[in-house]
Amino acid sequence: MSFLTPAAFAFAAAIPVVILFYLLKRKRVVKLVSSTLLWQKYLAETQANAPFQKLRHNWLLVLQILLLLALIFALARPYRAGQVSGGRLFVAIIDASASMQSTDETPSRFERARREALELVDSLHDTDQMVVLQAAGHTEVKQSPTGNKSALRRALQGCAVTDAPTRLAEALKLAQPLVKDRIDAEIHLFSDGAAPDLTEFEHEGLNVVYHRLGVRADNVGLVGLDVRAHPEEPARRALFASVANASTNPVQTELQVLLDDQLIETRLLELRPRETLPQVFAATQTKDGIFTARLVASDDLLADNQASLVSLLPAPVRVLLVTRGNRFLERALAAAPGVQLSVADDLVEGSEDFDVTVLDDVLPAVWPAGNTLAIRSANTNWVEVTGRVETPTIVDWRTTHPLLRFVNFDNVQLAEALTVKPSAWAVSLVDSSASPLILAGEAGRQRFIWIGFDTLQTTWPLRISFPIFIANAVAWLDPAATKADQFQVRAGDPIRLALTESLTNATIRLPDGSERPIAIDPGARELVFGQTALQGIYRIEAGTNRFVVSANLLDGAETDTTPKPELKFGKYARVEATSTKRASLEWWRWLAASALAVLGFEWWFYHRRTA
Repeated sequence: MSFLTPAAFAFAAAIPVVILFYLLKRKRVVKLVSSTLLWQKYLAETQANAPFQKLRHNWLLVLQILLLLALIFALARPYRAGQVSGGRLFVAIIDASASMQSTDETPSRFERARREALELVDSLHDTDQMVVLQAAGHTEVKQSPTGNKSALRRALQGCAVTDAPTRLAEALKLAQPLVKDRIDAEIHLFSDGAAPDLTEFEHEGLNVVYHRLGVRADNVGLVGLDVRAHPEEPARRALFASVANASTNPVQTELQVLLDDQLIETRLLELRPRETLPQVFAATQTKDGIFTARLVASDDLLADNQASLVSLLPAPVRVLLVTRGNRFLERALAAAPGVQLSVADDLVEGSEDFDVTVLDDVLPAVWPAGNTLAIRSANTNWVEVTGRVETPTIVDWRTTHPLLRFVNFDNVQLAEALTVKPSAWAVSLVDSSASPLILAGEAGRQRFIWIGFDTLQTTWPLRISFPIFIANAVAWLDPAATKADQFQVRAGDPIRLALTESLTNATIRLPDGSERPIAIDPGARELVFGQTALQGIYRIEAGTNRFVVSANLLDGAETDTTPKPELKFGKYARVEATSTKRASLEWWRWLAASALAVLGFEWWFYHRRTA
């Protein structure tokens, strides 16, 4: 047994005082009576000369001593320590993602997580230490290892919930080296479990205590938003929105679409349990503007009920095709939306004025400086060609990449392909058993697509997927599309904008109306702003430049607010949710209750004896 305030034992000096009162003789009061016959015993006591008497057994004395002992021990705050005596390390990870704003806990999941983390701080021994991490769009170290409870409480009070999605993997990577090879270390995760895949920790053996927050999933939210040219009416814009119902009950909600804060259309939606419903809206847009989709719903989470997109009017795409003759490729490029096609047999002066350059089995003397699609034409700075392979078989392709939207390679045969080593800048989109066949990526603000085979020596141009891929490639390589991408970010991700002039400062107005000045290195080529925890519109003034950037949640995992009963670390490793357990239990409440009981019994015993 240990004591939190052992100085309280100084009150034990009161016990001899109580005993002293029982040693003193009673002082009698003189009264006139008619006879002393019945007062002989009283007179015998008054005739004693000594001021003290022999201590006799008295139950009231015993009860009063017990009362004092119970009060003294209660003030000393005894507690029973846990199995570990001290010297432990705790890593507290507070999930501050958007789903933690859900109000199914009072007042929210995040506030309950903070309360439980503060209780964990209160249970620390003097030799224990704790680290506080806040996990949202990025992981922040709120407090380095310390046993100072005041500092830990301040760190937890300094945590704030965000509109960003959960990235628990980043937080666990930061916590892993702290607890590695320590059997007395624990990772305490305060979250609702809305986390992406954690399979990379399957074999790490992390000692994770999962404190689950949340009691239900009563939420409907926007999980997708995109704007494109209308496929049937090129003069108009098409807004694609996806709405998800995370609850197990049918939901009726209203979806509003606005352009520059002007209401365009309102649509009543009925969603079945756990259903995701796509919606398409058509709008006439005469200038660059901001589309906003808004759900009118009463649910537990408001962060996913609105999203905005900066919509730039499309401009013609100037494409230069350098080829010795490929009618299939030329027709596919000419059919792509908004393309102004020029054909040449070599790069000439002025080719840098084109938005996209397509090299078809041509090795130019000077490589293009803009975005490029290279077919069986490799710059050594892009890829390292190691050889050739005959009749390679396509074994896999990445359907989630924008370049392969609505594209498949079934029944596509190749006569020959180049083999290359993987490059750091590139993502492999199509693979054979011997080598990547199509690579795509970005380096130095220049986008590349590399195809390692001659399309004329394949059956691909005879498939419908070929013109679809070419159209996707033009859209992805279009500098206007690249420019538009920098005006849309995920909440929590940094804003990165290219600068056309040398600047030293800029001003950013946040979605909540506050303004934030930022300093810029005069030699910097881009502006970087990372404080995007709030979703909404960020308005940036940098010299003569005016930018508008939208930050959105649009995350299905955050909209699905179902509290997860366990965290899965791969196929076999998992951590079940648990409740907070104190490392030490104090007994002062029981001792105080015992003192009250003794006091009550003494009162009853005294009055019963004197009645």
